[in-house]
Amino acid sequence: MELERANLLQIYRFMRLTRAMEDRIRTLFLQGRIVGGVYTAQGHEATTVGAAMTLHDGDCIVPQHRDLGMHIVRRVSPRSIMCQWLARGNSPTLGRDGQMHIGDMHQGIVPMISMLGESLPVACGVALTMKMRKRSTIVLASCGDGATNTGSFHEALNFAAVQKLPLVFVIENNGYAYSTPTSKQFAIQNLSDRALAYGMPGRSVDGNDIFAVMEAVEQAVDHARSGQGPALVECKTFRVRGHSEADKADYVPEDVRAEWLKKDPIQRFENYLFQEDILTEAARGEIDAQIKATVDDAVHFAEQSPAPDETTVAQYVFAPDGPIAIVGEPGAENAQHINAYDSRTGQPFHIVYKAEEAAGRR
Repeated sequence: MELERANLLQIYRFMRLTRAMEDRIRTLFLQGRIVGGVYTAQGHEATTVGAAMTLHDGDCIVPQHRDLGMHIVRRVSPRSIMCQWLARGNSPTLGRDGQMHIGDMHQGIVPMISMLGESLPVACGVALTMKMRKRSTIVLASCGDGATNTGSFHEALNFAAVQKLPLVFVIENNGYAYSTPTSKQFAIQNLSDRALAYGMPGRSVDGNDIFAVMEAVEQAVDHARSGQGPALVECKTFRVRGHSEADKADYVPEDVRAEWLKKDPIQRFENYLFQEDILTEAARGEIDAQIKATVDDAVHFAEQSPAPDETTVAQYVFAPDGPIAIVGEPGAENAQHINAYDSRTGQPFHIVYKAEEAAGRR
């Protein structure tokens, strides 16, 4: 994969910003300023950023809770992310949720489902829609090694293969699911072998090597975009911290942790950039300052943002009484109606697809 200097530095910034954001989120949690669970992905940066970098602007992702790097690549604002974690009224969930259970349909980000693995059938639905509309859109869905043991994972792979969906599955295998080592989860060495049972290509790569991740996922994306159906990529990586900040991860042997820390994805990539004279000490200093300023600004903005508005508590919980407008495809009829029912009254209402709005956003 040939990448220009500017692209390589952009990838480096994305990886560094992802870790810096999570470091600050963890600090805010320890200070008691974030409540609930905090789930970080230190060690996953090459997988999350690398996978997202292979997609086109119009493609879709269905991320999991450790995929902050994917959100950053897809241009989700650090301010928005920090407002989400601090449960502010202007956050994507209007303060209802303080974790990465968010999406942005205008950016092609489908919100995750907390029950890990359950997002994959949803990804199939999105991919099927794109295929039926004859779009060239690719859907990339991620999950962890533990989620591959759920029925939804296997049902999604089977359905995607039978329907030849434009879908790429990325498994972030960090070795422990919550706390169970992979040796006690399954008897195979590579989770990519599971792809073969469903008639799709599968490949396992070093998830801490940004180039290996991007090359493998790019090939899978090209395969899916060409109409050949889904593909699966297993990225073998390591979760440096516990499942959450409440988890000390003392089930990980110290020698295993030490070996993985030597393969830190950001340090490996940084070493490469220095060796190739792409990154200099001065440039790294500038990037350090830029990232600190970005994170500081995001925290300040979130802290100055309003608390959740109690009058909005029922918003997005019930379907509306009247027509709701949903963006449709360019070229679709402006008055395409589909019958639906109000969840409170049982009375029918109409969903109206507004093709001209979709055209205006492109």
